[in-house]
Amino acid sequence: MFNPVQSNVNFPQLEQGILRFWREHDIFNKVNQARKEAPPYIFYEGPPTANGNPGIHHILSRTFKDVIPRYWTMRGYFVPRKAGWDTHGLPVELEVEKELGLTSKADIEKYGIAEFNARCRQSVFRYLEEWDYMTERIGFWLDLEHPYITMENSYIESCWWVIAQLWKKNLIYLGYKVTPHCPRCGTSLSSHEVALGYKDDTDDPSVHIKFRVDTAQLRNYQKLHSLMHERTKPVYLLAWTTTPWTLPGNTGLAVSPDADYALVETSKECLILAEALLQSALTEEFTVLATFPGSELEGLRYEPLFNPWLEKPGL
Repeated sequence: MFNPVQSNVNFPQLEQGILRFWREHDIFNKVNQARKEAPPYIFYEGPPTANGNPGIHHILSRTFKDVIPRYWTMRGYFVPRKAGWDTHGLPVELEVEKELGLTSKADIEKYGIAEFNARCRQSVFRYLEEWDYMTERIGFWLDLEHPYITMENSYIESCWWVIAQLWKKNLIYLGYKVTPHCPRCGTSLSSHEVALGYKDDTDDPSVHIKFRVDTAQLRNYQKLHSLMHERTKPVYLLAWTTTPWTLPGNTGLAVSPDADYALVETSKECLILAEALLQSALTEEFTVLATFPGSELEGLRYEPLFNPWLEKPGL
């Protein structure tokens, strides 16, 4: 009834046989042709950066992504599975800078921006053969012959077109967003680009920041209000952060509802901070006026360091 199963099966060899069958019989294109008139299910490959070798994380993500187009194809849809290549950004520039021995934006300008851009365009697809091999080896069906490429004018202009449509429909507004900034390049960076620029031996300093409490609304907090009623000193929330570049856009502070916090008085001001950190955070003499759980601070509003919205954030 069943064919005998061998105990010494070579699974990689079986996989290579399946891949060879798909390739020789053009199975991927035949599946697409069979679904040509079916309802479309659009899938665009989230483009990897083309100027580096693929890694294990690319294999994992592409394996997961392959499930979705296969599922919708089996449901009767036409899924073109268009491939894509990300050819913009810091990874390309960093590799070319290393090759040319450039270390700053001034070096790039001296070398020549047009010439530098041309070298970047040349470097983009040097690893394409490795990407194609990996993609086929893991059985990820993609239309690699007609990919979208982010550096091509047709792609760039399509992005402009999308933004223009949003503008015409009044769906774009002017706002503020905190982004990592590269002082060397003079540009904003994506989180991925920031990670590429980090060094393991770089110091990661932290800062303590005071946020002035809106004393006018302390009456909503009975204990704080009674203690500050006869005092004229300003009240501050003392916060700690390892990401000081986010402070201009700060919209809230976090406290633990179950931890104990203290209101202390120094010679110049009053501070609210975690009770457990009083000795390590304060360097001058202080008097503890009160302690309370963090839950009692919920909703307490303070003056932001930078406030384009003219509103007071809170806890």
